[in-house]
Amino acid sequence: MQEQYRTVARAGVHESEINRSRFLCALAPAATEEEAQEFVARVRKEHPTATHNCYAYVIGADASVQKASDDGEPGGTAGVPMLQMLLRREVRYAVAVVTRYYGGVKLGAGGLIRAYGGVVGEALDELGTITRQRFRLATVTVDHQRAGKLENDLRSTGRAVRHVSYGAAVTIEIGLPDADVDAFRGWLADATAGTAVLELGGEAYGDV
Repeated sequence: MQEQYRTVARAGVHESEINRSRFLCALAPAATEEEAQEFVARVRKEHPTATHNCYAYVIGADASVQKASDDGEPGGTAGVPMLQMLLRREVRYAVAVVTRYYGGVKLGAGGLIRAYGGVVGEALDELGTITRQRFRLATVTVDHQRAGKLENDLRSTGRAVRHVSYGAAVTIEIGLPDADVDAFRGWLADATAGTAVLELGGEAYGDV
């Protein structure tokens, strides 16, 4: 798994006019390929009279799924430069749709490549990106007496507390960078006089 990846901070639209053609880049985070395709379909529905609705998306922290469509523009002049911009900026789990309303002036292949790639770059600048870090999921089980102080200590030391549940004992779910696991075991033993139990689970990504 990748240690971290970057994705779109929020969904939004950036508009640019190039030689009288309107280019609207709709960007959104997408957790799955299905989500990306649904977003593309939604944008197409919003702009049924557009000349083109070209798209690109990258799914997976390792960019394992990459798709691009020129939607009628000359081959390789729209979807591919959009995809290349996402990859160059190391953006993952994201989808971009560029809607073009033709303004009567032909841009040529080079002009199209610059326009489609450029408007995606501008949209990324405007909407911003966030970095997500790989975490090891872990569960700490502790008695009720120590739970409140332990939860406060975890939060005050910047640990990612994901969930707390109260039963016969208290379980606190946290996210830990892999490199911190051994140090955290020592810290936890000191903080709870050795009474807490730490169980390591799978891996996930969270905001840095």
